[in-house]
Amino acid sequence: MHRLYLFLIPVLIFFCSGCGVYSFTGASIAGKTLNMHVLENRARNVVPTLSPSLTSKIRSRILTQTGLAPVNTDNADYDISGTITAYEVTISGVQNTQTASQNRLTISVNINFKNKLDEKADFTQTFTRFADFPATQTIQSVETTLIETIGNQLADDIFNKAFVNW
Repeated sequence: MHRLYLFLIPVLIFFCSGCGVYSFTGASIAGKTLNMHVLENRARNVVPTLSPSLTSKIRSRILTQTGLAPVNTDNADYDISGTITAYEVTISGVQNTQTASQNRLTISVNINFKNKLDEKADFTQTFTRFADFPATQTIQSVETTLIETIGNQLADDIFNKAFVNW
């Protein structure tokens, strides 16, 4: 029994030594609080639900993966603000050189990330994602689904840039 304790104590010390600094996602989290501002929509084609939807997705992704506490103060350890700079529908596929077969919704977000605990980790970057849809469908009929898909991709990209050191 004594030998078992001699083996278990170093193993427990090894596993507990990193607790509180890393999450299971590979994220490096030293802080405790996050201030996530609502994204300002500066895109030409204004969709009323776009700003709150993207803001919510990014905030949720970060909070669920890091355990940070949301706050509405300038004293937060991490501060994220940004603007939606593009919301564009373009043709992405052509059939018989005359007819559009696919359309593409592209959304771009310019993010300003401030890490009050490590200013070297601060960044300002534009993230862009897109999703294609059949030209036989209108943007209004697929818009909610596309915003959901693109929003998840953007949230992953922003989370990885801010908290995962890959």
